[in-house]
Amino acid sequence: MKWTDTFDIAIALNDKFPDIDPLTVRFTDLHRWVCELEGFDDNPERSNEKILEGIQMAWLDEAS
Repeated sequence: MKWTDTFDIAIALNDKFPDIDPLTVRFTDLHRWVCELEGFDDNPERSNEKILEGIQMAWLDEAS
């Protein structure tokens, strides 16, 4: 997965952290969790606040 695979990342996060409310996750933690996902293979420095917010919103949709 790459940073642009927003929905795949959201699904993986929801599977790994099913009891977490995505809106309570700090971007620093979200960044680390994404980088630690199995199958994630992208440069950690390529993310930004807009990308993390998109992942967070997709995760929120997935968790609903």
